[in-house]
Amino acid sequence: MGRPKNYSREMVLERALPVFWKHGYAHTSLQELERATGVNRSGLYAEFEDKEDLFLQSLRFYLARQFNKGLLTTEPLGWKNVERFLKLGPCNLDGQKGCFSVASMRELPILPPEATEIVRQSRARVKQLLAKNIAAEQTTMEPEAIAELVQTFFTGLNLEQNLKASRASVLRKIDQLMSVIRQL
Repeated sequence: MGRPKNYSREMVLERALPVFWKHGYAHTSLQELERATGVNRSGLYAEFEDKEDLFLQSLRFYLARQFNKGLLTTEPLGWKNVERFLKLGPCNLDGQKGCFSVASMRELPILPPEATEIVRQSRARVKQLLAKNIAAEQTTMEPEAIAELVQTFFTGLNLEQNLKASRASVLRKIDQLMSVIRQL
């Protein structure tokens, strides 16, 4: 009879996520994942098929946690949700700035097609929620078009976080964007 496991799947994902976020998929070693999670190789392989599966599950875990924040679903829908999404969406986890999903987009060519689909579906959901919030404001421009602009801004803002942009600079840019899109 084998020993009972002394970890949970969620705990492994919580601890593996910052490692993938910091190093990316390609530069994350199994040894680093073992150290971070406290689970040995055989335990990781008992829970996940391989490093690729652990990465995919970490990406899903991260996105589910982000959506559970309700940044774009709080009633009443409108500009406040959009602004809150821009300000709180790029969370900071263990010193990692930006959005793990956006950071993962840089490695999509080397990741399995499933990763591309996970990111694509997440972005489509975010765009839909942004458009619903924008539509609630009865803009003169199509809500979907403004949602695309906001999403592109969000992606760029997250990538810029890698340049160690100051929080004040990020907030200033968000305030400027919100000022512009409120007029559309």
